[in-house]
Amino acid sequence: MKVFITGGAGFIGSHLAEALLKQNHHIYVMDDLSTGSIENIEHLKAYPNFHYIIESIMNYSLLCEWIDRSDVVYHLAAAVGVRLIVDSPVRTIETNIRGTEKVLDAANMKGKKVILASTSEVYGKNNKIPFKEDDDMVLGPTTRSRWSYACSKAIDEFLALAYWHEKKLPVVIVRLFNTVGPRQTGRYGMVIPRFVQQALAGEALTVYGDGSQSRSFCDVEDVTKALIDLSLQDKAVGEVFNIGSQEEISIQKLAERVIRLSGSSSKVEFVPYEKAYAQGFEDMHARVPDISKVKKIIQFEPKISLDGILKRVIEYFKSKV
Repeated sequence: MKVFITGGAGFIGSHLAEALLKQNHHIYVMDDLSTGSIENIEHLKAYPNFHYIIESIMNYSLLCEWIDRSDVVYHLAAAVGVRLIVDSPVRTIETNIRGTEKVLDAANMKGKKVILASTSEVYGKNNKIPFKEDDDMVLGPTTRSRWSYACSKAIDEFLALAYWHEKKLPVVIVRLFNTVGPRQTGRYGMVIPRFVQQALAGEALTVYGDGSQSRSFCDVEDVTKALIDLSLQDKAVGEVFNIGSQEEISIQKLAERVIRLSGSSSKVEFVPYEKAYAQGFEDMHARVPDISKVKKIIQFEPKISLDGILKRVIEYFKSKV
């Protein structure tokens, strides 16, 4: 197939491109490198069927041209990371909503299937764990920019489903729960690469809040396989799927595990949310997916455990020293 990936030089996009290249597909990547990196795709240039362009998806004419060349579109380009969301709310909202609008419009003109990457953030402050795809969104007030990301991605989902219902554009929506692995940066607030880099440098691992908030982490290899498998399933069209692990851990315990697995002598340091982000910052206490729906469609089950994930990330950062 000919596959177009927006945000293809990002962490997930580069792994997806690599997995598809190994299946001998032709890959077209567009990325403006705002949060992605040319280093992520440097090794992919050796594939003759790999093509990339450094450009924003806001360039509509070029976007249309590249979508026209493809059989399927993976839309991963987005403003991501809590740090970026808090610091640059305008960029977050405009990139996510306008960018998705342009991708869907261009794909609709050509009738190309779109796999839209969404996020577990859309569940907001809902405390019903685990999250199911039809659970309510419970978002904070508009005066807290932290919720702009969740709201912008929810609008992306509404728009994609509207294109399916009204125009019959085949869309598949995937809500990703903390995808992690080699090549992920901690620059925008991603916790595992940040912890690993701190541990390897012998620095204190900074845990925001009291550390009781819990998360589940899924390896990027498991996630990219699910993305590919869902794109091939007709039953997935017009549906929303959680993709993640159900192995839950508190952030304090995560820090302690990183220290142990890395052989570090670092300590854990607790930092108030107000100091880390802004006054009145709100966090989600727990974030764990119900994955029964995606299991039925593609028999999805994460293969790499949390310890396996952490060891892979630790080895990756050690190799960068």
